[in-house]
Amino acid sequence: MRVSPGSSMRTPRRRVAGLGSARSGTGHFWLQRVTALANLLLILIALPIIVYVAGQGHAQTIAVLGHPLVAIVLLLLLFSVCYHMRIGMQVVIEDYVPAEGAKVLALIANTFFTIAVGSAGAFAVLKISFGG
Repeated sequence: MRVSPGSSMRTPRRRVAGLGSARSGTGHFWLQRVTALANLLLILIALPIIVYVAGQGHAQTIAVLGHPLVAIVLLLLLFSVCYHMRIGMQVVIEDYVPAEGAKVLALIANTFFTIAVGSAGAFAVLKISFGG
């Protein structure tokens, strides 16, 4: 079958829906960019806090990290970084793991790993914040 330069290989439904071969459009692309921007803004807020506590003793570090606003910034940063990581790894897995079974297992492992990392980090921040 020969395709003329002006025609498309996409079905009429795909042209109307605006969806590509992965059927997900540009959703991952935009989520990756939004979380990257959130990461940048949150890191700019968290970096002075991290630099400040770097030279402090244990008690002063716990006092600073235990402040509610600091805890909120750290939790937001942790959530944003973990979500950004999950989306990025999902795209890599979908693009470079050829076997369907291995791909599904890798995607499941990716999700569980990011949940585990985020939960452990959130637990640590909340434990410090609530004085545990």
